Amino acid sequence: MQKSGKSGRSMLNIPKVVVILGPNSSGKSSLGVSLAVLLGYEKTKEELNINGAEIISADSRQTYKGLDIGSGKITKKEMLGIPHHMIDVASPKKTFSVVQYQKYAKKAVNNILGLGKLPIIVGGTGFYVDSIIYDMSFPAAPPQMKFRKRLEKLNASELFEQLKRLDPERAKDIDKHNKRRLVRALEIIEYTGKPVPQISRTYEYDVLKIGIGFPKSVLKERISKRLNKRLDNGMVEEVKSLHNSGVSWKKMDDLGLEYRYVSHYLRRMISYEEMRKTLFAEIQKFAKRQMTWFKRDKEIIWINPSSIKESPTEKVFPIVKEFLS
Repeated sequence: MQKSGKSGRSMLNIPKVVVILGPNSSGKSSLGVSLAVLLGYEKTKEELNINGAEIISADSRQTYKGLDIGSGKITKKEMLGIPHHMIDVASPKKTFSVVQYQKYAKKAVNNILGLGKLPIIVGGTGFYVDSIIYDMSFPAAPPQMKFRKRLEKLNASELFEQLKRLDPERAKDIDKHNKRRLVRALEIIEYTGKPVPQISRTYEYDVLKIGIGFPKSVLKERISKRLNKRLDNGMVEEVKSLHNSGVSWKKMDDLGLEYRYVSHYLRRMISYEEMRKTLFAEIQKFAKRQMTWFKRDKEIIWINPSSIKESPTEKVFPIVKEFLS
């Protein structure tokens, strides 16, 4: 696989990175771990001249400590001994921006490469994936306090409509209920006069991108089962515990769908059944937005596990081996 850098040079000698991406409930984490395990076998390491693999999470909520059940965070047991990076690196009481994520994630990539290992980026936050693999800089836009105060008077729906008009591309992927992110996006546009951010398509690495995609009906069923499992495993108690530890209800609204609507239930704004139904509908919409973001990229090799006889790992491993050879 050849790509060109800034000057059109061949990327054959550029460090290699594998990306596993897809919507919620698609099985990205397990595929990433399975690939890393296979790449750690002595015979495979000798054949491909690598020293195994480590994983970097590209999930905007898994960066936060304590957001375990609601974010679908992989457990220590599920990691099977494979080192994972960019998980539990921030306090949920504070904001952890994509700029901060990019800084630490790229450092993790380079550290993994320095060990002679393959970095495998696994996640469903397309913006975070792009921040690692592309030579992507973010506009330095300091807080515009007067502008922010004006926007704070608007509800999320009104802010989202403004963003759709000013930056339709960013609006496709943003959480339209997250006022903090909406305000920040509009603030950057106000300061720079441009959509945010302009994503360079210059690669930092030689990248293989594998996408996991299911038919809508199958994904819908997987989302339903996963949501029910999270509720059974104590997601409501997790949100209650976070609030008791000092995470405000306002902050909970910014931490994603599960934390927003479970907190609404705990505040008695909606019933338990309303919470479950709303979550199910909103997670499906979010998965659709994820796919809208990913489908712009024609380099992604898509795997539909429901249409193949072998497991996703058996399907993907030969592709990864060829890429590394």
